[in-house]
Amino acid sequence: MIDEKRLRLMIRLARYEQKDGKEDLRISRYFRRDYVGAALLKNFFLATIAYVLILLLIVIGNLDLLMDSLSDWNLQPIIAAVILGYLFTLGIYSVITYTLARLRYARAQKSVRAYGERLELLEQMYSREDGGDDQKKSRRRKR
Repeated sequence: MIDEKRLRLMIRLARYEQKDGKEDLRISRYFRRDYVGAALLKNFFLATIAYVLILLLIVIGNLDLLMDSLSDWNLQPIIAAVILGYLFTLGIYSVITYTLARLRYARAQKSVRAYGERLELLEQMYSREDGGDDQKKSRRRKR
């Protein structure tokens, strides 16, 4: 006979594995430090690429002005401003990425912990049923 509570729990666990918990289960395989480090490394490359692309768009958009007054400019302050702008942008995005990665990791760990507790509950349901069957079999043997 099918136990309705156990069936509902199994459906809930399967739904978690297939949809909601897929990402959480992947995240939970990492240590927090490794997960946050990987997120920061990815952020470094993406922020660098984005900054270079935006800088190229600004240069291309103002190419006429740049060509007309290139000889009049002192390039050291411009290069310093570009580098400081890059460091500032990278710093801001790194702080945001660090915070979001830690929050995502904590949420995933909490979710996976609840999933594990539900798995243990399902295992207990099965062991109770198996234990009950073993007791019935031993009673039959005694007769």
